[in-house]
Amino acid sequence: MIYGIGIDLVKIDRMREAHEKWGRKFFERVYTEEEITYCFDKKVPYPSLAVRFAAKEALIKAIGSEIAVNMKDVEVISHESGRPSIRVKGKVEKFFTEKGIKLSHLSLSHEREYGIGCVVLEA
Repeated sequence: MIYGIGIDLVKIDRMREAHEKWGRKFFERVYTEEEITYCFDKKVPYPSLAVRFAAKEALIKAIGSEIAVNMKDVEVISHESGRPSIRVKGKVEKFFTEKGIKLSHLSLSHEREYGIGCVVLEA
């Protein structure tokens, strides 16, 4: 049974602008260390940062804003196959357990100016 669906669109330049304005501080508030390392290992990190931000926002929409979410409690993992997935911890993990959410499906894409994340949660 589908528990929720969320989608979010992020302008890639927002990530570049945030980096220019606040440096690493902004990213440390939003992303896990593993996410930061993954993105900044790329020649141009901003598309990867944008889709991860979109994924986190999409997950919040999929759960219906029933809890306050710390963005670092939602981590986007990139598997060797290229398939992304979500790992949750903290209050989000507890929420998933309480609501019987067993699976999360994630799709990410970026093109020129925008990055998009789509999340489907199954209970």
